[in-house]
Amino acid sequence: MLTVNKLIPRGQGLAAVLLKRAARVELDWDVRQKSRFDATDSSGRTIGVFLPRGTLVRGGDVLVAEDGSLIQVVAAAQPVLVVRHCSEHGSAFDLLRAAYHLGNRHVPLELRPDRIQLEPDHVLADMLRQMHLIVSEEQVAFEPEGGAYAAGGHGHAHAGHDHGHAHQADHDHGHAHGHAHEPVHVHGPDCQHGHAHAPAAPASRGKPLGIAVTAAPAPHVHGPGCGHDH
Repeated sequence: MLTVNKLIPRGQGLAAVLLKRAARVELDWDVRQKSRFDATDSSGRTIGVFLPRGTLVRGGDVLVAEDGSLIQVVAAAQPVLVVRHCSEHGSAFDLLRAAYHLGNRHVPLELRPDRIQLEPDHVLADMLRQMHLIVSEEQVAFEPEGGAYAAGGHGHAHAGHDHGHAHQADHDHGHAHGHAHEPVHVHGPDCQHGHAHAPAAPASRGKPLGIAVTAAPAPHVHGPGCGHDH
């Protein structure tokens, strides 16, 4: 058995000539939603797939075997309920309503602009027909949504998009500064300024920022050398 423990979504980054030479393996959704399974590829080799738990295998993905060989996944045709709206008795909005009710039942759905696809279920089929939808059973590949918070695997992710705080590096405390701040001058014994230093005013609580606070003059202290005639 040939072990596989790596998957390349949609074969991204692989040259077309490599994909053309790769073996194929046809898998239905029941198998592809598992992260560990056995299968036989188009070369007759038995492969044992061991992927991280939660990984979904999609049609077009490429499996990488332990010997470096590539195996392209093909979504096998399988029985699927195809749901379309009735142009005479309804509208495309009926498909949205149907997706809502099926989603409440946690039914895996493949969403298309003009139809919904799900695995066969006669109870759900009857419910959909009562909603004036057209339900037919067809033999097609099934690729249900992976869910917005699906761990592992991959769904319809958009490469290059970051919907979080992409500008974190440029912003500090919610704003960016377009200029440098000059260092604050500190007065001390060696500052060489020709001015008298008044004691710092006590901090005034409740003062708005940006309002200058004038320091009170230093009180005169009477003593033997003050020069005053008391």
